[in-house]
Amino acid sequence: MRVLKPATLARVLLLGTVLVWGGSFVVVKAALGDASPLLFNLIRMSLAAVVLAGVNWRELHGVTRAQVRAGALAGLFLALGYQFQTFGLVRTTAAKSAFITGLVVVFVPLLTLVPRFRPAGMRAPGWTAGVGACLAFGGLLLVTTPAGTAAKDIFGTIGLGDLLTLVCALAFAGHLLILARVSKGMGAGLLGTLQIADAAGVMLVTLPLEPVHFFHLTGRLVVALGVTSVLATAAAFTIQSYAQQHLPATQTAVILTLEPVFAWLTSMVVLGERLSGRSMAGAGLILISIALIELLPGTIHSTEIPG
Repeated sequence: MRVLKPATLARVLLLGTVLVWGGSFVVVKAALGDASPLLFNLIRMSLAAVVLAGVNWRELHGVTRAQVRAGALAGLFLALGYQFQTFGLVRTTAAKSAFITGLVVVFVPLLTLVPRFRPAGMRAPGWTAGVGACLAFGGLLLVTTPAGTAAKDIFGTIGLGDLLTLVCALAFAGHLLILARVSKGMGAGLLGTLQIADAAGVMLVTLPLEPVHFFHLTGRLVVALGVTSVLATAAAFTIQSYAQQHLPATQTAVILTLEPVFAWLTSMVVLGERLSGRSMAGAGLILISIALIELLPGTIHSTEIPG
């Protein structure tokens, strides 16, 4: 039997991860009819933490306080990203949620314009960051506003779900910058376990912010929890770390930018959601902005887009 080369295996695994992330928007959107958003996230992250602890239990022996603090900080921003994303997903479409979440790769270079936020060894973003940000902003307006909206009414038509998802993208951008600072000297398994466990703790603490909790055990909810906890969280973060050890940043970026496309196609097939011509143009601008920032010279390393 022919064994795949590490780089080839990394591409295959990463593409599978992006497919899972893209499809998870639809899975979660459907499951939120059976479980309230914050309760769903708490169960999802707790299951992922148990799985990762079981796999990486050897690495947990001898963990230092500094490593615990690093995992706690990363877990805090990861939890905030998922909380805002899931709350937003209740109030917007799966396709819109995916494209807006994809703006994380625009926010990361913009945040690194501030030297304090820039991890050691990361160069300042080039001119492509500014151009990409402008394109992404225009694309966001097209995706989130109905056709025929007057210019003076544009910001009044952006829904609460869209705004919550935008905050989610900012939180995920902060999470990535924190990982860039704390990941040196820590194994991927250890860091992944610590941050996922801490994210579960943050979700437990913030659970009372949800006014009403409900949980109806259904087949689609079981599938959603299995997909999101085991595949889209525990396995996906491990695979993404492995892939970036064997692939150039540009190749990783090209694969990761397919996530909102997969989410849109899945939502169209499964949920019957459609993007208007205006929204499709906006989605195209967002994808162009992501590709511009990630692929042209003068940019920083690629980023991940959790789903």
